[in-house]
Amino acid sequence: MFSGAQISLYPMTDDFVGVIMSALGALDPYRDRLRIETDDISTLVVGPPEVLFPAMRDLFVAAARTGKHCVLSAAISRGCPGEPDDEICRSVQLSGPRAPLDERKAAALAAVADAPDMAVPIAAQFSLYVMGTGDHMDEIYGCIDFIKRSGVFDRSKNFCTKLGGDAGKVFASLEAAFCRFGPPAGHVTIDLTVSANSPTPR
Repeated sequence: MFSGAQISLYPMTDDFVGVIMSALGALDPYRDRLRIETDDISTLVVGPPEVLFPAMRDLFVAAARTGKHCVLSAAISRGCPGEPDDEICRSVQLSGPRAPLDERKAAALAAVADAPDMAVPIAAQFSLYVMGTGDHMDEIYGCIDFIKRSGVFDRSKNFCTKLGGDAGKVFASLEAAFCRFGPPAGHVTIDLTVSANSPTPR
């Protein structure tokens, strides 16, 4: 299994370099469990979802706590048949047979309920793609039902779903969507945009 994300952080401030460099310190507790590679466009973060999503959350929260308008863009993938297996990606969430859909929705809701409170309100929009299975729409509809009951559902949009709430619960919902829907060893991707401190609501 290979799982990871290409992420880009965009602080809307003249001091964008300072915000990014400071926020990168939030990844330090995770560096021994992730492979991180940066170029001039994005940063590749490779590792198991239970490490990957908290690391992305903490990176974004660190930037958002500056009070500047910040956006995170991420392409997140697991099980891509074109990527080699990587031992660092071994995940307890993606092992074993697939449980019935209702059980997975219940587990996803429990994970969101247990999410830490980061005291940082954020907005997000995401699209889930379950590939290579004949029942992919059942999985997507199951995920939509979970999201609507998660406490962070904002509204449906064309091509994506909008979320809003505390960063802890939003990222826990995204992790659950990524891990609980689709076959454990199947190819699943998420297209994600996260925003904090936007001037639009004001």
